[in-house]
Amino acid sequence: MSVEKPAYRRVLLKLSGEALLGAKTYGIDYARIRAIAKEIKDVHSLGVEMAIMIGGGNIFRGVAGAASGLDRASADQMGLLATVMNGIALQDALEQAGVATRHVSALEIRSVAEPFIRRRAERHLEKGRLVVFSAGLGSPYFPTDTAAALRALVFRA
Repeated sequence: MSVEKPAYRRVLLKLSGEALLGAKTYGIDYARIRAIAKEIKDVHSLGVEMAIMIGGGNIFRGVAGAASGLDRASADQMGLLATVMNGIALQDALEQAGVATRHVSALEIRSVAEPFIRRRAERHLEKGRLVVFSAGLGSPYFPTDTAAALRALVFRA
């Protein structure tokens, strides 16, 4: 029995923060994130180079913060930090599942994630490592959906 080749060589998955909620209304449901990590591992094991842009809406939404009176740029920066927290959790779940993973942040927080360097991230993918992108593009006013589309174009995913 032959196994079909995957339709795509490289994929960028946009994973919303809400996907990490599971049955919770706030934060991270660790059973849910482990289940997501297993599904990602299954696709990755087919030989697909994978990157994930993680959102942060399960922890904080910049738009909601701005609507509550925070300065929009400050609120968006808080949302970017929420994505970094989710990136740490997702990297941990993937590594516990046995997937070599690199967490790359558009905000420099070297103690928890590598800084975004396009060629370094490209090399991680080529070596078969899964790359988790957090902090979107590192700028306010740009949601992680936009960042995911841009990263997909840059990395030909």
